[in-house]
Amino acid sequence: MPMSATLASPATHDGLFGAARYRAMFAVALSVLLSVLDYAVVNVALPSIAQDVHTSASSAIWVVNAYQLSSLISLLPLAAMGDRVGHARMCRIGLALFVVASVLCAVSRTLPELAAARVLQGFGGACIMSVNVALVRFIYPSSELGRGIALNGLVVALGVALGPTVAAAVLSLASWQWLFLINLPLGGLAFYFALTALPVTPLIRGEFDFISTALLAAGLGALIIGLDSFAHNSGVALALFLLIVGGGSMVLLVRIQLGRTDPLLPVDLLAVPGFRTAFLVGFLGFVASNFFIISMPFQLMNVLHRGPVVTGLLMTPWAATMVLVAPVVGRLSDRYPASVLSTIGLSITGLGFLFLRLVPSHPSDFDIAWPIALAGMGFGLFQPPNNKAMVTTAPKMRTGSASGMISVARLFGQTVGGMLVALILGLVAHGAVFACLSLGSLTAFAAAAMSGTRIRLRQD
Repeated sequence: MPMSATLASPATHDGLFGAARYRAMFAVALSVLLSVLDYAVVNVALPSIAQDVHTSASSAIWVVNAYQLSSLISLLPLAAMGDRVGHARMCRIGLALFVVASVLCAVSRTLPELAAARVLQGFGGACIMSVNVALVRFIYPSSELGRGIALNGLVVALGVALGPTVAAAVLSLASWQWLFLINLPLGGLAFYFALTALPVTPLIRGEFDFISTALLAAGLGALIIGLDSFAHNSGVALALFLLIVGGGSMVLLVRIQLGRTDPLLPVDLLAVPGFRTAFLVGFLGFVASNFFIISMPFQLMNVLHRGPVVTGLLMTPWAATMVLVAPVVGRLSDRYPASVLSTIGLSITGLGFLFLRLVPSHPSDFDIAWPIALAGMGFGLFQPPNNKAMVTTAPKMRTGSASGMISVARLFGQTVGGMLVALILGLVAHGAVFACLSLGSLTAFAAAAMSGTRIRLRQD
C-alpha cells in the first residue's frame, strides 16, 4: 500500500521570466493544442472513416469515445504520477505516446485497430492535460498566474474552434489518415521545446497507488459506459449492472482514499470548500455548454435548413468570442476573484442560451449568431478565473492533482452533457433542441448561483 507522500524538492523561484517563460509556455500551448485539436478534427472525419474501415456510423463513434474514455479514466492517475516523476517529464512522455499513436491511427485498417490506437492516443493526451495547468503555475509568477491560465484556456478554445476548419481543409486535399500524420511535425516541434524549455518542478516521494488506480478505472469506466448505454437505450439491464459496479467501485475508492495525505482521488482537495465549489462549478459549466454544442447543429441543419458550411460558420462565434475575451480575462483574473468573474460569466452564458431558445421560428443568421456570441463571451469569462481558483486553493505540492481535476471537470461535464443530450433527443419527439437549450440555460444559471456563494463565503 502507498505510504504518505512528502515534497522532495521545493521550488526555488516564483515563475520564469523573459525568453524562458515564452519558450516554456510555447511548449505547453503547442502540446495542449495538439491534444485538443486531435479530438476536435476526428468528429468531422467520422463518415469517411466509417466508409474506409467498413463499419456503421454508430460504431464509428467509438473512434471518438475511445479517446475520451481513455483520457478521462487516466487523468487523475497520470496527475499523481506527474507529481512523482515531474510535470515536464510527464508532458514529454505524453507527446511521445501521442506521436506514436498518431502513426498507428494512420496505418489502421479496421475499427478495432483504430479504436485501440485512439485509446493509446487518448492516454498520451491525458499525460499532457493532466499536468498542463501545473506547469503553468511554475512558469508564471503568482502575481500573473491568471494570465497564464487564461492563455492556456485560449489555446483550448482555439483547438475547439480550429478543429472543424482544419479537418475540412485536410479532407479537401487528402484522406483522413493525414489528420493523424500532421501530428508528426507538430509533435516533434512540441517535444523539442518540452525537452529544452519546461521548468523543473517539485517532486513528491511516495509509492504509486495501483489498487486505487484500478478501482478508479473500473468505477469511471463502468459509470460512463453504463450511462451511455442507458442514454442510447441499448440494454437497460446491462446499463444498470454497470452503474451498480461503477458506483460501488467509486464508493470503495473514496473509503480507501480518506485519511491519506496524497490520495489518488483528491478527496483532500474536495474537502476544501473553495476547491470543491470551483470543481462543481466547472463541471456544471461544461454540462451546460454541451447541451448547446451537441444539440444546436441538429437544429440548424434539420429544422432551420442551414447547410453544413453555414452551420459551421454559425457555431464559430461560440469559440471566437472566447478567444477575443481571453486577453482581457487574464488580466481581470489577477485583479478580481472567481466568485465575481465566473458568476457574471456563467450568467451571461445562461442568458445567451435563453435568447437562442427564444429566436423567431424563421430566424436570420444574425438572429442565431449574436446569442451564440454572447454565450461564448460569458463562457470565456467564466473559465480562467474558475480554473485559477482550483489551482490556488490547492497546496503547491498538490498542484498536479489540481491540474488533473480541472481536466476531469471539463471531460466529465462534456461526457455527462453529451449523454443527457442523447437521452433528450431519444425521448422528446418534437422540440428536443429547444428542451436542450432550456436545460443548458438552467444549468448555466445554477452554476452561476453556486459560484456566487463564494462571494459570501470568500472561498477564493
